[in-house]
Amino acid sequence: MLAAFALPLAILFVPMYATPTARQLPVMAAAIARVDVREPPQDWLGDYIVPGDVDAIERWLAHAAPTADDFVISIDMLAYGGLDASRAPGVAQHDAIARLETLRKLRDARPHAHIATFATIMRLEPTAVAPVGAARRYWAGAQPPTWRYIWEYAQLRDPPLPSEASRARELQTLIGQPVLEQYLRTRERDRSVDLAALGLVADGTLDRIIIGQDDAGPVGLHRKDVRALKRAVADLGIAGRASIEPGADELGIVLVARALARRIGWTPRVAVHYSTPNGAYTQDPLEYAPVHVTIDALVRRCGGVRDDSRPDLMLYVRVPGTSPAQDDRLLDALRFDVQRGRSVALVDLTFLTGSYAAQAAFVRRLIGAGLAGKLDAYSAWNTTANSAGIALGEIVATGVGRRTGRYDPLAHAAFMLDRYIDDYLYHTQVRPRIDAGLAARGITAHWYLAPRVWRATNAAVRAAVLPMARELLRRIYPQYRAVALDVRLPWPRTFEIESEIQLAR
Repeated sequence: MLAAFALPLAILFVPMYATPTARQLPVMAAAIARVDVREPPQDWLGDYIVPGDVDAIERWLAHAAPTADDFVISIDMLAYGGLDASRAPGVAQHDAIARLETLRKLRDARPHAHIATFATIMRLEPTAVAPVGAARRYWAGAQPPTWRYIWEYAQLRDPPLPSEASRARELQTLIGQPVLEQYLRTRERDRSVDLAALGLVADGTLDRIIIGQDDAGPVGLHRKDVRALKRAVADLGIAGRASIEPGADELGIVLVARALARRIGWTPRVAVHYSTPNGAYTQDPLEYAPVHVTIDALVRRCGGVRDDSRPDLMLYVRVPGTSPAQDDRLLDALRFDVQRGRSVALVDLTFLTGSYAAQAAFVRRLIGAGLAGKLDAYSAWNTTANSAGIALGEIVATGVGRRTGRYDPLAHAAFMLDRYIDDYLYHTQVRPRIDAGLAARGITAHWYLAPRVWRATNAAVRAAVLPMARELLRRIYPQYRAVALDVRLPWPRTFEIESEIQLAR
């Protein structure tokens, strides 16, 4: 057992925005090892169309800095007020870069602290709204149908191929030159801020940065950004402390997990097994590299190394196209490792086909086999980087807790239950019904709901999910009871839910 005294001080964490994945899960993961992760009040983090309060967050960092020796900070929140704000014009480039001076002040105040940051390369699709409520006054590029035209335009080659030229001109007309120029200048601004952040790594202000490519496939305008940033990393000689890779929402939990492992001097050895022989080469349509590139990078970003022969942690990855026989073998492998006391995580990427059926069916098999509550991590229904990053963050935090004698089984079960409620109950069973009901009423913009619709939908989600969640708890963790259990739609969309879970024996 490693020394428990290595963990007491808090980690100060500034999320990229207020979604549960970005804000809640890093805190929940650290709680498994009984480590306090402190973040600014949620009201300061903004929401879907309102940027976070950057000035308040800067003051909070300055005030709280003496209580921490590890910092995990979102560049997007500091520079723009959050991830969604980074996708829209509003903050001038020189103002966004000037806000990074907060990091220099933090370094001056805490010269021996470890400061890790994360940023994003702007995705191709603007944050989409519907012309209802306050969103009517939001940026024109986010309004329908303009955001769809921008998204299509951004997925063309840069410059467009001859076969794409006619459509490119047509899309430019549909978007309108002023809005298109705003979008392109926003991309340039974000790239300039990311380059400035790399400079802070080079001069020692920052110990580490991960720049994730937010949702974008192998082709599109983002490729120029990726090339420029990779070239800067090489030119600055900071490849050991800076990385450019697919992902966004998972970066917070990944860096929190890294901070936990670094504190105790542990380099987790992670074995990765795919459910099909060629599963490693699966292409996520919202990422620019095959899944093995993303997953191996995330292992390193968590502070680990890939080691299939002498692993501390086992990561199983279920990919689209897994046959029934391969599913049988996967279930047998999970059972074998669990029975031998190994630390096992499962990432299910079958959602990449656009269907929830395979994911739901396998969770039912996990429950039936008595394995759902014995895994150390589970994540599904999202991009490869999001799903794998969440699972790796959780399983590393679990390993740290066990190695220091600080492991909290109740916090661990709460994290697992949160994942099963969100990834399984909500997305495979409830959300399709909710979306279908909205569509039947003529409400097709499920990504931004009018306030009255949001309230009614939230009530319907709670009524559907909570009885199922209680039954799920009874089946996978019969040794625990719920002191608190609630769910809600945190933002006016059906994209995700937020759970409140407190368990007791």
